[in-house]
Amino acid sequence: MKIRMTFSAMTMPATLYDNPSARDFASLLPLDLSIDDYANNEKIAYLPRKLTEDGSGAFSNEQPGDLCYFAPWGNLALFYAGYRYSSGLIRLGRFDDGFKPLLVRGEFPLRIELIQ
Repeated sequence: MKIRMTFSAMTMPATLYDNPSARDFASLLPLDLSIDDYANNEKIAYLPRKLTEDGSGAFSNEQPGDLCYFAPWGNLALFYAGYRYSSGLIRLGRFDDGFKPLLVRGEFPLRIELIQ
């Protein structure tokens, strides 16, 4: 599945993985949320409800551009710098065209919608 995230007049297409958590996330779309900086390596946005954790499990090859869900807090984590897997982090997909828009600092309205 393809999605589009729009904030601060920038658009980021992403491809969701085929796992139960990503499908549960897609079932919520479209969404209007707020996105903000966190920990100098990601932006976060809180979802209206928690997602299934059936897509969870340890993973490696973490890299900027990953779109994840952090189950303990119920938020999306959009990584723009290096990070390490931690318990409760579920990878939902990857941004198709890089992560440069995530480097813009600040809090913004965020629109997420399915495009395919």
